[in-house]
Amino acid sequence: MGKISPVSAKYIVHAYITIEGMVDRPDVIGAVFGQTEGLLGGDLELRELQRNGRIGRIEVNLETKVGKTSGNILIPSSLDKAETAIIAASLETIQRIGPCVANVKTEKIEDVRVSKRAQVIERAKELLKTLTDTVLPDSRELADEVAQSVLMAGVVEYGKDRLPAGPTIDESDDIVVVEGRADVLNLLKNGFKNVIALNGTSVPQTIVELCKKKDTTVFVDGDRGGQLIIKELLAVTEIDYIAKAPDGKEVEELTKKEIHISLRAKMAVEQAKHELVESSSRSDTRSSMPPRRGFRDQTPFSERREERRDFDKRRTKGPTSCDPKFKEMLDELLGTKGAYILDEKSNILGKVPASELIPTIKSLEDGTYAVILDGVVNLDLLKTAERSRVKYIVARECIVNVNDSSVTVIINK
Repeated sequence: MGKISPVSAKYIVHAYITIEGMVDRPDVIGAVFGQTEGLLGGDLELRELQRNGRIGRIEVNLETKVGKTSGNILIPSSLDKAETAIIAASLETIQRIGPCVANVKTEKIEDVRVSKRAQVIERAKELLKTLTDTVLPDSRELADEVAQSVLMAGVVEYGKDRLPAGPTIDESDDIVVVEGRADVLNLLKNGFKNVIALNGTSVPQTIVELCKKKDTTVFVDGDRGGQLIIKELLAVTEIDYIAKAPDGKEVEELTKKEIHISLRAKMAVEQAKHELVESSSRSDTRSSMPPRRGFRDQTPFSERREERRDFDKRRTKGPTSCDPKFKEMLDELLGTKGAYILDEKSNILGKVPASELIPTIKSLEDGTYAVILDGVVNLDLLKTAERSRVKYIVARECIVNVNDSSVTVIINK
């Protein structure tokens, strides 16, 4: 008798049988063939369909309790769905198994291909993930890597301070001054090649000289640090325009559209000075900040020098008392140019070079409670610490204003 393997079946008929008496499996199979014989015509005769491999081996699973038998009937089928449904319905015509009354109820017709498709999809997902993770790099990653290499090649080191800059910084009549190297890369990526970075919080002499020779737009982050940099530049050199990133955003993360909008909204330095004066609630409308090129501030030099000294004092002002344990750790780091990273219990999570401190804090997210640093607290470090909710920084020196910062900066020389 021909048989069809379940794996080649398209459908499986599931039926449930109850019998008022005790019977065996061969009795049920015999009844299935015998009582459906001649019912559906020659084309759908079960014995002939099984002989031709269109119906598979009929499986019967029985259980006897208290003189009654019940169980499941499974019939694999490679017929089409209409013919399979007719076979399934014909089972319900079975009324007796031997001398016993029987009742058959077809519960469902299972499409085997659906479960196979589900298995194929799940396996395909696993294979694709393995391929993506271990074999093929993402096309976007490849494009970004190539673009990044081109950008890096376009960055030059300009002037005696070796500042990151675009390739046309010398040829351009106007320049854009940004905070750091990442800002330069983002502007280069979006087509701005006349850009140069301060590369710190103190204004390099290279920037001072460039600002005197070229029309200068200062483009800073939309946070308190950006405001401090504007004040710093206005105090030591001559600039023409000021542009800011949207509130809470950094220049390095802006899209091309956001960059253009911010630069189009730049304000003349006279307007910026007026806003700074208003924000500080000064009653005297005369500003001590350096004027735009072509104008000269009439404030006596001695007064401007005093105001500059006051700004420096505000910039470096911070807590000076130091926990003995923090001081002990700082003394251990003396001369190493390294940093300890501490948890809330003042346990040392690790020691890193000062040059790797910022990326390490970023990678730990909110896991850093305090930083002990044999070095200088600059604006980049302070901003990173604020974002990562660092509570304390203990260092040798601080060159930024920390009065409004959420981070407590302790200076111990």
